[in-house]
Parts: sequence; C-alpha cells; structure tokens
Amino acid sequence: MRIEENGGESASINHLIFAYYVTGHGFGHATRVVEVVRNLIAAGHDVHVVTGAPDFVYSSEIQSPRLFRRKLVLDCGAVQADALTVDRLASLQKYSETAVRPRDSILATEVEWLHSIKADLVVSDVVPVACRAAAEAGIRSVCVTNFSWDFIYAEYVMAAGYHHRSIVWQIAEDYSHCEFLIRLPGYCPMPAFCDVIDVPLVVRRLHKSRKEVRKELGIGEDVKLVILNFGGQPAGWKLKEDYLPSGWLCLVCGASDTQELPPNFLKLPKDAYTPDLIAASDCMLGKIGYGTVSEALAYKLPFVFVRRDYFNEEPFLRNMLEFYQSGVEMIRRDLLTGHWKPYLERAISLKPCYEGGINGGEVAAYILQETAIGKNYASDKLSGVRRLRDAIVLGYQLQRVPGRDVSIPEWYTNAENELGLSTGSPTSEMSESNAITEFCTDDFEILHGDLQGLSDTRSFLNSLVELNNVSDSEKNNEKRQMRERKAAAGLFNWEVDIFVTRAPGRLDVMGGIADYSGSLVLQMPIREACHVAVQRNHPSKHRLWKHALARQNAKGQGPMPVLQIVSYGSELSNRGPTFDMDLSDFMEGEQPISYEKANKYFAQDPSQKWAAYVAGTILVLMKELGVRFEDSISMLVSSAVPEGKGVSSSAAVEVASMSAIAAAHGLSISPRELALLCQKVENHIVGAPCGVMDQMTSACGEANKLLAMVCQPAEIIGLVTIPSHFRFWGIDSGIRHSVGGADYGSVRIGAFMGRKIIKATASTRLSQSMSTANGASPDEVDNDGLELLEAEASLDYLCNLSPHRYEALYANLLPQSMLGEVFLEKYVDHGDTVTVIDKKRTYSVTAAAKHPVYENFRVKAFKALLTSASSNEQLTALGELLYQCHYSYSACGLGSDGTDRLVQLVQEMQHGKASRVDDGTLYGAKITGGGSGGTVCVVGRNCLRSSQHILEIQQRYKKATGYLPFIFEGSSPGVGKFGYLKIRRSIAPKS
Repeated sequence: MRIEENGGESASINHLIFAYYVTGHGFGHATRVVEVVRNLIAAGHDVHVVTGAPDFVYSSEIQSPRLFRRKLVLDCGAVQADALTVDRLASLQKYSETAVRPRDSILATEVEWLHSIKADLVVSDVVPVACRAAAEAGIRSVCVTNFSWDFIYAEYVMAAGYHHRSIVWQIAEDYSHCEFLIRLPGYCPMPAFCDVIDVPLVVRRLHKSRKEVRKELGIGEDVKLVILNFGGQPAGWKLKEDYLPSGWLCLVCGASDTQELPPNFLKLPKDAYTPDLIAASDCMLGKIGYGTVSEALAYKLPFVFVRRDYFNEEPFLRNMLEFYQSGVEMIRRDLLTGHWKPYLERAISLKPCYEGGINGGEVAAYILQETAIGKNYASDKLSGVRRLRDAIVLGYQLQRVPGRDVSIPEWYTNAENELGLSTGSPTSEMSESNAITEFCTDDFEILHGDLQGLSDTRSFLNSLVELNNVSDSEKNNEKRQMRERKAAAGLFNWEVDIFVTRAPGRLDVMGGIADYSGSLVLQMPIREACHVAVQRNHPSKHRLWKHALARQNAKGQGPMPVLQIVSYGSELSNRGPTFDMDLSDFMEGEQPISYEKANKYFAQDPSQKWAAYVAGTILVLMKELGVRFEDSISMLVSSAVPEGKGVSSSAAVEVASMSAIAAAHGLSISPRELALLCQKVENHIVGAPCGVMDQMTSACGEANKLLAMVCQPAEIIGLVTIPSHFRFWGIDSGIRHSVGGADYGSVRIGAFMGRKIIKATASTRLSQSMSTANGASPDEVDNDGLELLEAEASLDYLCNLSPHRYEALYANLLPQSMLGEVFLEKYVDHGDTVTVIDKKRTYSVTAAAKHPVYENFRVKAFKALLTSASSNEQLTALGELLYQCHYSYSACGLGSDGTDRLVQLVQEMQHGKASRVDDGTLYGAKITGGGSGGTVCVVGRNCLRSSQHILEIQQRYKKATGYLPFIFEGSSPGVGKFGYLKIRRSIAPKS
C-alpha cells in the first residue's frame, strides 16, 4: 500500500504489486521466498523479486508472467571461506563495500525504482536497506525471516574490531523502519522490529512422491539413501566409496561438473528439485540452514549435520531440530575423513516427531496481502539501537538465566532449562549445593583429598552422581536430555577411580599486560572455578562413543588409547560439546608432534578448537616431561568461570585439566611448574600470546590473598593478605575479551619493539661513553653510569628499566609508531617468541613501551600501600593507582566504551554526595587482563554500603547499555592449595 502525499492510501485488493528483496546469502532464503511468492501470484498479484539467485530457483516452481526478476544483490550476508566456515572480517568488509559505501546511490536508485513499478508493499528477506528505501519512497515494508543481520554481525564486530560497529547500528535502524516482522520458526532474537507475527514453517511443496522419485532414479525401496546437501556449495573434498555403509547410496547436491564421484555417489543436476529428493531419502547430511532444517522437519527426515562456524543463526535452528528428534551432530573431522557409518546408522534409528504447520508460505502471503491493502499491524516504535543491544544480550544470555518466558516456544528454551542445572546466579547455586551435602558424601567415597568446604565442588560431585542415576528411559529421551549430559553419562566406568581437580579464574588487581614485560603483578583467585574429572582405563576396557569405535575398527589395529572429552556449557558458545582423538595422533614415529602441527590439528575444526586447552595439556606433558600415555583417558570439564570476561577462563581450564591428568597418572608437578607448562599450552598449541600470571594465579593462589609475582619469568615473592577493611570486586562490561585478539597482540609487539630500540640506543650510548672513557682519567669516568648503560643494553625485561631512566634517556627517542617492515629492516627481530610482526602493519611503540615501565612502579607502590596503616588516604591512594593504570591501558589502545563507562560510574559514585557522607565507599577502578573489554577491578571499603553502590552501578550500566553486568566477588584457593580428589562410587551403580 502506497502512502499518498495528501495522507491518503491507495491499493486494490484485486491486483497488488509487491517488491520482494532477497538477501545474497545462500539459496535457503531464495527457496523460501519462492513459496511466499507463489502464493501471492496465485492470489492474482504481481511480484518483483530483487535477487542474485539463479533463475532456476524460481522457474522450477513458478511459471507466470506476474513474476518479474531483477538481478541485483544489495547485501552480501556472511562470506564463507568454505562450505562450513564464515570469514567474519571478510563478511564485514564485503558488506561495507556492497551496502555501506554506495548507500546514498542505492537509496536513490531503489526509491526511483519502487515508484516506477508502483509498488504497494516492500517485502524483505532480509535486506536492511530495502526497509529504509521503502520508507523514503513512502511505501510500507514487512520483513519475513528467522534471523536478522544485526544479530549475526554483532558477534563479528566483537571479533573484528570497533571500526565496523557502525554497520550493526545502521542495519538495526534500517530494520526499525519496517512495519512488522513475519517471524519464522527457529528464530533468533530480533528486537530491531517493533511488532512480530509468528507463522508456521515455510516449506516448498512436493511435486512427486517418494516412490516416483526413486523409480526415476532407478533406486529400490530396499536401498538406504542419504542426500548430501551443503546449500548448493561444492563440498570441496574427495568423496570415497567406503564413506558409505554397505548397501547405501548418496545423492550429491552442488557437485561441480568436473568432480568425479565413486559408484555409490550420484551427482544431481544443478537445478534438481531438492524437496522431492529430500522426501525420497532416508536421511540428509549437510550444514544447518533454514531451508535444510525446515524441509527435514516437514518431511520427517533425520538430519546428520556438521556445525558451521561463526553463524549465530545455527544454535536456534539446531535446538529446534534436536527438540523434534531429527538431528545427529557429526564431527567435522569424521566428515572429511569418511567415518560416516555410525552417524548414518544413528540417524535412521531416530523417530522425527514434528507435527506443526508447514503452510507458512500461504499464511505469510495472506498477511502481506492484507497489509498491502491497509490493515495496520504496527504500534509505536522504539529505538532500533536500544533493541539491538537487547538482542545482543538476549542472544548470549538467554540460556544463562533460570526461568522461562512463556512467549518463547519449547525448542527455543530447551537449552536454557537444561543448562539451569549447572548455571545461574551464584547465590542460587550455593544454596542448592548446601542442600545436597550429605547426598554427595553418601554416594562417593573420597579416597584422597578434602572438599575444603567448597560448595561448588560438592555440586560438581553431585552432577557426577546424577550422571549414573539417569535411567535408560531418560537417556533415550531426545527432547529433555542435553547431548553433552547424555555423552557424559556414558563417559566413566563407575568401578574405576576418578580424579577431580578444581582451578579458579583470577581477577587482575594490578599488573595486567605488563606481565610479559617482567612486571610485578598482584592477582586474586576468584570464587568461580573450573572442575575437571579424569579417569584412565585400559584401551580394551574403555567405553568408546560409536563414531570413535568405528574409527578405531577402520584402522584394524585393535584397542588403542583414546582421549574422550565432554565439556559442559558448550552450547553457550556454539561449540561442539564433545571431542575425541586417538592419542597416537600426538605421535610422529617415536616422538611427539611439534606444537606447530598440534596448533593446526586443533584449528581444522573451529567448533572443537576449545579442545586445544584441554587435550593440549597432554601433548605438553609428553614433550616437556617425556610422559607417554598407554591408557585411554576420559575427561569431563565443567567451568563456572565465564568466557571472554578477562578473568582467565582459559587458564582455569588448562590448570584444572593438567593437574587432573597428572594426578591420575601419579605425576608430581609443583604448582609453579604446572603453571609454566600450562602457559605453553596457551602460547604454542592454542596460539594466544598471553603472559604467565593467569596460570600462576590459578595454580598457586590462595583464597582472600593477592598472589605477588615477578614475571621474570614467574618468581612468586609472596602472598599478600587482603586487609579486612577493604575488598575487591570485578564488574563485567559485557564486551567480549580475547588475548588472542589483534589489539592485545599488537600492543605486545609494540612493547617488545620498544625494548629492542631501547637496547640498541643504550648499546650505542655505551660504545660512545666507552670511547670517551678510554682517553679520560679514572676520576673522570662515570662507572655507575656505564654500569647502568650496560644493564640497559642487555635489558631482558622492560620493567627492569626505572621510570626516571626511561624519561631521562629514552622517552623522546622512541617513535610514536612504526611500520613492521621498517622495524625489521633496522632491528631484524623484536625478541618475542610468541608473536610475529606483520610487515604491512603499523604498531604503536611509545605507549606500548611506556605502560609496563610505569605499571611496574605502580604495582610496587600498591603492594607497599597494602601493608600501610588503615586510613582514608590509604584507600584513596590505592584507588588512584587503579585509575592511572586504566588510563594507561587506554593510551595503548586497549580500552573499550564499556569498561570506560564502568570506571566513570565508579568515579561518579566515589565523588557523589552519598559516598562523602558515608566516609567513602568506592575508591578506584581499572580495566583488567588483556583489555579491550572484559572486566574492571574495583577497590572499596569493606562495608554493606559499598556493596549497595556496586549493585547500583550494575543497574545504571544496564539502564545505559541494556546489559546487566556479572559481578565477581569472593575468592577461592588455587589448584596447589586444593590438590586433588580421588573418588570412587560407594554404592553399586544402577543397572
């Protein structure tokens, strides 16, 4: 319906004109658009489709003069490096080239075109600029989709950098011009849209019966048929005959013309009508997308899927697929190496149970028609940007919060309800665990170690008991039991001892990124921790998962040592919940493989890259200590340390994993040595250039004490008791932090560049001074000055340079920034073994080098103040040192809007009237860890009013950003103090 200049509206129900914009991402959007368009045309309307999809996608279903196709792509979707991997940075760059830079000309062109065809309604699936163009043309618009690009790109921005974030806000504002959203099942959070109408699945209709299709293909009913469907994209790997079980055939979609296939694989034409082929098959193997999932559900076809990386639509579709007993996840490694049999056999044993509607195309078409003639679904609009913030929060927090929104269907909240068993507020977790104290001790006999009163450890032991108490009927209940818990239920042999360890995360009180420059650091182990349970079994007695057993049988070598890992909470990060490998994969002949090969091994499947933190500990023990593992190993990992918040979640996993493996194999490793070994896991196998303070705190820390350590490389100088009159809190900004990110690495490189330049400058000055000294009398020679220059010419750590020497001799000589190529030409290398200089990149040098020099001094002052007399001045000085550290991070380029806002809120609270009346509550705050988001550390008086102010800051931050920060408070022991538990079931396991 067009809005006329005089305020009137014009449209005839007998003949309407629709402009339908289709995203350039994949075939799935085009195929579902076909079904809506078919129904619009059947009602007598004209539809102009703006699309980049091939003509056959539309012509195979619609032959009508009322269909007009305009070949044009106004967005790019997600750029894929291959059929399973999204390139996040390339996606943002491509979208910028496609839709941002030419935006003004796009809008002008589209407004003119919409007027020229006299469109009554603009429909978008789900092109953002189409909604804005419609608004400028005075035409209403409606979106039809299960996801929106603002939600998809939001995570990409976190990974790619803030200079792309304007893209996300612009997309959200474009969508906010839309009248309402026709929302399809399997949807993501999409708060950029004011109003929502839910419709059934949009599914293409069948042209032929299963019997007719099989007859045309010459395939009998006795033949098992799998359709290989990766969204029309060539799979890119060489298919082999033995990939399929005996008696099976595979229909291959999207195979290239030159691709040769084995005799049991049949190449389908490019324009093959896949709904008929799907309905004629016994199962499907492919990647998750709306088209594949909707058709699998509609035609009750089991779907063996392989995860697609960095596409945020997938978890919601996957939850729906599995809720209706239609999904089996295949590990990417098994896809590429041909271990398909156990997955296919598992798939055909499923009983898909989707009974919902599949006429969403008809329903959507009717709604669009009614809207075009004037029916009004819209209400008052809210801010698109604010709703987007809510979407980011909802998308990453939905499954963490206990309770349930009645407007969300079961398949959407299934993971939330299940994860409620192991997540939620710390308060509720502690009260629940206290109630099961006796239950835990009754079910497990503790042969070694002590719970030390830790409620989270009791809760973890209780979860082990629950695994074996799951009845067979519950294990087979696909709807109610999460895959990770089902996998864990079969992980352990309850007649064999299990070893349990616990390692906490850490709050960076002072020191932070100066650790790699040799600074003194002060770190506090937090209450949140990672638990790991390990069991070793002889290979002949190890309970293998079906696909792992099939892989071993294929090798024909008999039982061999296998590593099997289950990670709780995997769905929160859209990663695979299980990992397994033959331990022989870590060997090359008689020697362990290199760290470089291990890094590539784990990087080949990003959905399982998390396993590098766990399994990597085994390789480090093999290489550094000469350990050889003859038994199979089962591991259960359950971490309450939130990821991406700058509190060392990765270090907690590494330390807990290595200490559990060491305990199970009788290895005696000191906490300090354990931390250094775990740092090798992160530096060389994971590939993150972190310092050692994270692992040292997790291994050597003690509750309610600050670990004081000089990182040269890891010399613990003591534990400093936190005075009782003040305390520390951590407040999460909600901005994801990663030490593997580009900003952290570039600042580290800049610091090492600065060190190299300082050493070279000192060496030159020393040579000049020595030449002068050779002609001078002994009384004229400044031996002290020469000794200082000698030390600086061989400077091992920047933090060994005092601030006054830095300012006197070097500050004015360091370049503000330097191109990598120029530096390498002049200085050859920067002397850091865990980072690599990019020749084409410019690095900040002065700020990166200055920070550790001054930070080391600040940390020393902070430590001295901790033991001084209690006074308001003491707290003020401690707080000032935190503030100085925070702004030094920002000077390095490691700040963030979120952490800056939190620090500002602390300052407002500190200088507010209420705080002055109460003799002060909060005194300072700083960004922590690697920076660029994550958590801020706050120091304040230990009193109830301070805690109330922290909660007030939490609420103010939520009001400003839409995100409710997680608050870290409390402390717990490191793994060295905790030791390990050796446990055994004290009751007979259920049969």
